[in-house]
Amino acid sequence: MFSRRSFSPSPPHPLSPSFLRRGSQVKTTQLRLRTTSDPANLAPIRHQIEGFCAACGFDEEARGQIGLCVNEALANITRHAYRLANDGPIHIDVDFEDSTVKIKIRDWGTGQLPPVRPIRRDPLQPGGVGMVCLRELMDTITFSPQSDGMLLSMERKLD
Repeated sequence: MFSRRSFSPSPPHPLSPSFLRRGSQVKTTQLRLRTTSDPANLAPIRHQIEGFCAACGFDEEARGQIGLCVNEALANITRHAYRLANDGPIHIDVDFEDSTVKIKIRDWGTGQLPPVRPIRRDPLQPGGVGMVCLRELMDTITFSPQSDGMLLSMERKLD
C-alpha cells in the first residue's frame, strides 16, 4: 500500500542534464557535469554522455565512440594531470548545436600538453591508447593550456 507524504524535491543530481524548452518540446541542449578525478566516476559520466548523445540523435556506435573518448580523456587527466590523485576537480560541459556535439573538459592539474606523436610502448602494458582514440574517433580535438590546468575541447558532427 502506498501513502502520500509531503516531501521537498531533492536538488538536481550533479550529473543531470540541463534542458531548454522550445514551444511544446523539451530538447536537451547542454549537459554540465562537475566531478573529481576518482576513477569510480568514469562509468556514471560515460553513461550520462552517451545518454545525452542518444537524445541528440547519435546512433549506438557513435555514442559508444564519444563515450569512450570522454572516458579516455578523464582517465588521462587522473593519470597525467593529477598524477593518480582521485580528488582533483574536473568540469565537463557538453553542448549540442549545429548538429555537432561539443565537449569541453577542464582540469586544474599540471597543464602539460600530451605528446604530439604517440610514444612507442610495450603493447602488453596498460595505457597508451587514449590519445589514439581521441584523434581517430572525434572530428576535432584541441588542448588549450590554462594558467592553472588544461582545457580539452572535442567535437563530433552528427552523421
